[in-house]
Amino acid sequence: MIAENMKQMVANSSAIRAMFEEGNRLAGIYGKENVYDFSLGNPNVPAPEAVKAAAFSVLEEEEPTVLHGYTTNSGYPEVREKIACHLNAQFGTAFTKENIIMTVGAAGGLNVILKSLLNPGEEVLTFAPYFAEYRAYVNNYGGILTEVSPDTETFQPKLEEFEAKLSPRTKAVLINTPNNPTGVVYSESVIKRLAEILERKQKEFSTTIYLISDEPYRELVYGGTQVPYLTKYYPNTIVGYSYSKSLSLPGERIGYLVIPDEVKDSRELIMAAAVATRILGFVNAPTLQQKIVARCVEERTDISYYERNRNTLYDGLTKLGFSCVKPEGAFYLFVKSPVPDEKVFCETAKQYRILMVPGSAFGCGGYVRLAYCVSYETICNALPQFEKLAKEYLMAF
Repeated sequence: MIAENMKQMVANSSAIRAMFEEGNRLAGIYGKENVYDFSLGNPNVPAPEAVKAAAFSVLEEEEPTVLHGYTTNSGYPEVREKIACHLNAQFGTAFTKENIIMTVGAAGGLNVILKSLLNPGEEVLTFAPYFAEYRAYVNNYGGILTEVSPDTETFQPKLEEFEAKLSPRTKAVLINTPNNPTGVVYSESVIKRLAEILERKQKEFSTTIYLISDEPYRELVYGGTQVPYLTKYYPNTIVGYSYSKSLSLPGERIGYLVIPDEVKDSRELIMAAAVATRILGFVNAPTLQQKIVARCVEERTDISYYERNRNTLYDGLTKLGFSCVKPEGAFYLFVKSPVPDEKVFCETAKQYRILMVPGSAFGCGGYVRLAYCVSYETICNALPQFEKLAKEYLMAF
């Protein structure tokens, strides 16, 4: 018999993955080109050519038993130093290699830091809508995920409710900007107010509240939108980053944590995170990928592909009468369902071979998420099907 807590997790398996598997099933029946799968945030833009070149050069130049051997749990020192210098040049910070821990993607990094911080029963606050796996990550360590309800007008954080829900049991606040699933970028004014609230509540409770910034979409922004770098606004900030989106390497599972010296008990926390990397079974981040990304810190995926997809899909859906906040970053549209139960809407959409993820998976029912990191042809071919879907709802409801 499997563990009792896993029974529930299996029963409530990720809605994103469930839709992805449904897409594979439908593709086997109708052909992949006739299925319009917007379920999974799997980049369709190839990694930059520099990544391929770096992979070949690393394999040619590095001594194999070193390259494919163990590293320290935190990762290669020279890789961490390269990343620290890159961040310092970009954001005016003063990190060293000691502040960087290489991780198995952003998900691995979040689990490492939550393992390092949480005692059973302590709370982590996050703003809905949020990435579906946050609850499982917090539950892994006996923590309690507390949601702040969504502002469905702007999808910016509701700071009054946030302040009211902070308590002496709050150990961390977990935010994601640019946001999955909305594509919204939290404004600098919101970040400043959030930091002020946290500073005030730390004093009121005589506790330390850590701000964890989950940043896999940091470079995927449009129209000159600026993403505030949170360590500059609140000292107790920890940053989790992934190269999954910025370099189109989701399957390679490579990222890092930043734990600045300004963080309370930073030395102890850095040591705890290194140990957590080992005891969670990661041991160390993939060594080949560490070496590759160190040579590609200045490289970026060409987001003009995503921007064209965004504009085409957003314009097409809004012309059909669907409602959506235009995303400033990432590669998702969060569309209001024409009926209160968005799962019904998703089931109807399957009849037109359109696959979307219900918003309830992100803590925000009544909406659906569309990942537009697909081919441009998929979007163009899907719009006539969306038109049929829109007409059905106009007629039936």
